[in-house]
Amino acid sequence: MSSNKTEIRRIKRLSFLTLFVFIALLIFLYSTSNTIIKERKIPKLLSSQKNLAIRGNIISHDNFKIATSKKLSKASIDVRCLDKDKQELFIKLFSIYSNIEPNLLRKKIKKARKENQANLILSYGINSRVAKNLNELRYKLRRLNVFKAIRINGNKVIYGLNIEESGEKRIYSYTDTLTPVIGYMKKFETKAGQTKVNGVKGLERKYNQYLNNTGDGILKGERDVLSYIVFNKNSDIDTRKDGGNLNLNISLKLQRNIELILDRYKEKLGADEIIVSVMESSTGKILSLASSNRFNPSKIKKNDMKNLNTNAIEYQFEPGSVIKPLSISLVLDKKRVALDELFYAHNKGKKNKKGEFPKGFYKIDRWVIHDDHQFKKNYITLKDIVINSSNIGTLILAQRLNGKEFYDGLRSFGLTQKTGIDLPYEQKGLIHKVWQYQAGEKRGKDNIFKATDSYGQGITTTFMQLLKAYCVFNNNGKFPIPQIVNIKTSNPQQQVIKTKTANIMKKLLIQTVEEGTGKKAQISGLEIGGKTGTANMVKNKRYQRKYMSSFFGFANDHKNHKYTIGVTVNNPINTGKHWYYYYASNSAVPVFKELVATLVKLNYLELKIVNTTD
Repeated sequence: MSSNKTEIRRIKRLSFLTLFVFIALLIFLYSTSNTIIKERKIPKLLSSQKNLAIRGNIISHDNFKIATSKKLSKASIDVRCLDKDKQELFIKLFSIYSNIEPNLLRKKIKKARKENQANLILSYGINSRVAKNLNELRYKLRRLNVFKAIRINGNKVIYGLNIEESGEKRIYSYTDTLTPVIGYMKKFETKAGQTKVNGVKGLERKYNQYLNNTGDGILKGERDVLSYIVFNKNSDIDTRKDGGNLNLNISLKLQRNIELILDRYKEKLGADEIIVSVMESSTGKILSLASSNRFNPSKIKKNDMKNLNTNAIEYQFEPGSVIKPLSISLVLDKKRVALDELFYAHNKGKKNKKGEFPKGFYKIDRWVIHDDHQFKKNYITLKDIVINSSNIGTLILAQRLNGKEFYDGLRSFGLTQKTGIDLPYEQKGLIHKVWQYQAGEKRGKDNIFKATDSYGQGITTTFMQLLKAYCVFNNNGKFPIPQIVNIKTSNPQQQVIKTKTANIMKKLLIQTVEEGTGKKAQISGLEIGGKTGTANMVKNKRYQRKYMSSFFGFANDHKNHKYTIGVTVNNPINTGKHWYYYYASNSAVPVFKELVATLVKLNYLELKIVNTTD
């Protein structure tokens, strides 16, 4: 009987236990199912990451990046979280990934601990490649427990290695190429503590707002266990917008070839500076604008300070005889001279053994003006005046214009006007006032200001003004606005003189190269014209024994490729056995010829081959 009772109790306990387990299992299954089905309201680990936008690129016509920007990052740690027992491990690993000397890291960390400094910047200016490597190290350090939790405001937190974008750096891949035209930069700090750059000179300055028209990108989303942002439907992405790119009309290959020519001639001529430019006559596109005086914008030294200005537009000088074609064209345009007219050369005296008369001289009030060329005749033609660069012939023609006509004419050629080229700080140059050109007009007297200004003495111009003016003779009497950056807009062209007048002067300039002072510029198979100019330089209102030697002209081929080209040589050697270098025919003209030969070599111009038969 007792055994039956015992068995009954055992069965009851077993049943109760079975029921309990079954109920517990039901509760577990219900809870698990409910957890799966029902959305859990737990805090999400959210994070955001800024994607720093950078300044736009400057790109050559042949698609090379002349100037570009690279992101910079900085690496920091919270020294309080760095485990002292694993400090040496951290230093060794960080040194390997960042290429920073371990001893330097030890000193920084030791100093930070001593001064109770929390946030320690280990390195500024980290490039993108190193930043990527350090981000990989960041997660390895976490797995190695190099950083430990600290308590802040009652909460435990861990601050490990932090890599964040801190700014940008401007890079000039081809060092001094296209300087000073391209300009240079200065750094500044944003309110967010980022390092950014602004243009100071050149294209970097002119297009600073366009290049810096940026918008940073932002990525917001949930973090995974390794603190990576998870991309899902809840992520918020704002794409970064970098600054605009500048696409130049200048080819790197042509520019570099020309700069090498200038380097060689600067040494040969002993000049202070040589400036050249090649412009497409029909469009105004600047295909090259080069100086012998260049610098590396990334590493500007004290000796570079004198080379930072773009002297092609900022330096003003007396142009000398290269102004004569402008003055004579104004007279031709008013029909005040006949092509077959004869002019007295004012060269009284006996002929020398070569059959040449003495150099002519012409007196206006108390001033006496001389010619540099000796003629074999007393009367000369318009052609003689141009190809032999006669001061006297030019000033006689200039007197046929009244003061206002002469003044307005020089201005119509762009003198005292900005050329409109896309560079900052352009200078205007100077000519005399209209009333000064009118002095003595009513009495029929010669005007000394018209006389001297007509052959380029007493006025100032810039290199770019002269280049633009000479485009008139190679572009049917019109000039466009010079353009360095390739902007897809129409380039308005101003009619300066009649097409017929421009073509007459063009022919005279071609004859100047064939027969006159520009003979050394000749290249068979091309149409080349131009005018030399050698002018004394002025300092403190006194003429110096220093010269600006110039040659401005054009080179065209039979395929209708037309280029206006200018060369100025600032202060070539004019003493000793090389005294003759100061003449433009011996300095600027040979440089011009090599420029044209380079245009042929690089297929900008094509020689016309003339077939001959016996």
